[in-house]
Amino acid sequence: MKPHQREGDTELSTYTVVNPATEESIAEVELADLAATDRAIARAAEAYETWRHVAPADRARLLRRFAAAVDSAIDELAALEVANAGHTISNATWEAGNVRDVIEYYAAVPERLFGRQIPVAGGVDITFHEPLGVVGVIVPWNFPMPIAAWGFAPALAAGNTVVLKPAEITPLTAIRLAELALEAGITEGVLTIIPGKGSVVGERFVTHPAVRKVVFTGSTEVGKRIMAGCADQVKNLTLELGGKNANIVFDDADIAAAAAAAPGGVFDNSGQDCCSRSRLLVQRGIYDDF
Repeated sequence: MKPHQREGDTELSTYTVVNPATEESIAEVELADLAATDRAIARAAEAYETWRHVAPADRARLLRRFAAAVDSAIDELAALEVANAGHTISNATWEAGNVRDVIEYYAAVPERLFGRQIPVAGGVDITFHEPLGVVGVIVPWNFPMPIAAWGFAPALAAGNTVVLKPAEITPLTAIRLAELALEAGITEGVLTIIPGKGSVVGERFVTHPAVRKVVFTGSTEVGKRIMAGCADQVKNLTLELGGKNANIVFDDADIAAAAAAAPGGVFDNSGQDCCSRSRLLVQRGIYDDF
């Protein structure tokens, strides 16, 4: 992805999205500045006042229509991810299908958000599940589609609106998913994609008082900063950060099958995977054979 600047600007205004396999320029994407981010958040906050009151059955129906729209665009989304992120067509097709499945799964949630009645001395304590408001979702570049859906689908099902920042270099499938949501009948402002720099858009999710939850997948270093920022407003937060994943092989395993499978756990998606195995722990008695 190559940065472009307007004359006199000091901040990046657009990016040229590049196919990593061919180095071909495939799209120009405008990057949101602080003002554009604030406007998008304001629209999401306005849309929330309507979306939260959509009847559970109607919200579920809209999410099922969204899932059906994604299903009809599986091949298109997969091809877009191959071009944008360099994924294999088999991986990208699975990822688009996972988006469909996640939306379909959470379509069942609106009608099942039951409260609880808890007996207490002298009466009954009644609790309700209520949406938070605007949810900011920050998505990495390694699996742009599934990780986006894991963030926006449950939030929408619960009655929240979502502003989502894709990684600067892989924004195209997120943009298309939001278009499919509109085509399915979900009103504008309920799911908004905001391409831009993390230091601008992502940071504003953390500091803006209307954003009541932040969902972030990425590095531990950045996650710590987001956590600290959210603490200022006691803002809800979900983090999926870097790990040190172990592949463990015990002596009762099929050693040949385990050895054959181990490299795939390291190098799938070129190793660009939150759960890529970074170490092998093999029981001593089978170590040499393994």
